[in-house]
Amino acid sequence: MVDVRYDIAFRLYPYEKVPDQDLPPKRHPVVIVGGGPIGMALALDLGRKGTPVLVLDDHEGVGQGSRAICFAKRTLEIADRLGAGQAMVDKGVVWNVGKVFHGDDQVFEFNLQPEGGHKNPAFINLQQPYFEKFIVDEIRKAQDDGAPIEIRGCNAVTGLTPAADHVVLTVETPDGHYQVEADWLVACDGARSPLRDMMRLSFDGRVFEDNFLIADVKMTADFPTERWFWFEPPFKDSGQSALLHKQPDDIWRIDFQLGWDIDRAEELKEENVRARVDAMLGEGVAYTLEWTSIYTFQCRRMQAFRHDRVFFAGDAAHQVSPFGARGANSGIQDADNLAWKLDLVIRGLAPERLLDSYSEERVHGADENILNSTRATDFLTPKSEMSQIFRNAVLALAREHAFARPLVNSGRLSMPCVYDGLSLNGPDLLDGPKRTRVGAPAVDAPLGESHLLDHLPEGFTLLCIDASAPDLEAVDGVSLTHLNLSAEGNPLLADRYLGDAEGAVYLLRPDQHVVARWPAVSADEVRAAMQTALGKDVGCP
Repeated sequence: MVDVRYDIAFRLYPYEKVPDQDLPPKRHPVVIVGGGPIGMALALDLGRKGTPVLVLDDHEGVGQGSRAICFAKRTLEIADRLGAGQAMVDKGVVWNVGKVFHGDDQVFEFNLQPEGGHKNPAFINLQQPYFEKFIVDEIRKAQDDGAPIEIRGCNAVTGLTPAADHVVLTVETPDGHYQVEADWLVACDGARSPLRDMMRLSFDGRVFEDNFLIADVKMTADFPTERWFWFEPPFKDSGQSALLHKQPDDIWRIDFQLGWDIDRAEELKEENVRARVDAMLGEGVAYTLEWTSIYTFQCRRMQAFRHDRVFFAGDAAHQVSPFGARGANSGIQDADNLAWKLDLVIRGLAPERLLDSYSEERVHGADENILNSTRATDFLTPKSEMSQIFRNAVLALAREHAFARPLVNSGRLSMPCVYDGLSLNGPDLLDGPKRTRVGAPAVDAPLGESHLLDHLPEGFTLLCIDASAPDLEAVDGVSLTHLNLSAEGNPLLADRYLGDAEGAVYLLRPDQHVVARWPAVSADEVRAAMQTALGKDVGCP
């Protein structure tokens, strides 16, 4: 029997017995295990495309507790495409500025989005339960419009048996167990992934010997909506570093780095947590403790994210430290990458080997995140006297000298992954801006009262800026939409997509990454680039 007793923020999909539980196993095109932000975003994306999807979650909604709070611009752009982005921004705390301190002294501050012309901010702070709720709200709207998405709460997967052309799952419910068959299975079941364990797959990497105390406190305070980070903070008993973030509903996230050799039970006593918080906030600040926990972290990943008919996404596939907000943000990029590929393969419009590119591209992204997270952690927690001397020297130089500031690493904040040099990329024949090169996600730009990304359709797009393209409406049955724009009156569009070129044609994938770009292009060149992006080239995985 499944025990559903847990602290819940939103009961979004209460358990209901379904007819399948009393019938022979039913086959589903896609089954997603795990109802967190990654699983739900993937389900919404697939369902909106018309691909039937079943979500199995061992709970009935979004749990309480301290989870992700920092959602990056690229995540918000993906959420916008899925219909949930505006609700997230409206609820979230928008911030672009971060400040770094060493002891009492401010070392410097940075602006993550110093330029204008973007619909979304660099970051919002939003508690993960809200993020998940807004995605599920959009799923409900999509279901009302006929999207084939089903969510079964309190359905825990307890067994997995691979077959030649499908996977058989054993599912435990309050009414007993039953079986489900999946043509394709996606494991979004977290860092302790039961599905990964059932398949006896490795999850390799580095364990960091440190402990961090999280305290989410509710208070009314005059602190600005910025990210404040202290190295060797001046507050009494505040540890080796500290972090302060504002969240919605007057909730503030505080992190204290405690070191490795601690008594966890002692540190979590309310009087000891309050002593640290009081020292940071000062006398007379009234607050309530909403949540406290101690965490350690690891940087690790699976060797591959596809195993025949089973895919792994989010924390089930890769895990990083929380510094830099790379966990949930990279997981949403996993979902964004996999959805269109699964959809096209299921509909017979792309070869199955296209699915191997999911692992190729997202392993590339995971390695980038692990590298940045490891560097941040090593800077935060010097492992020798010499590395501590180096760290403090960098901080001292950064107060006065701009050249040293890029060396200060309090957590390199999440940036969208660029798929440089990977197999689905076509030619880059435009001597254009690096930020919109082949493999990069499309960069937003203002178009009058709207923005570029709002005009991109769901599928493949030929973006033509002061250039013409052949009148191709489809390639091998995959539709191709044309978006014709002029740089006249849109200087930021010209800056971000043309550079010094007079015109350009960009081929964009359904996840808005650049496949190819040209100053001018023929029908045969477009067709060849599309076939590369669909995994039809011999050189593709």
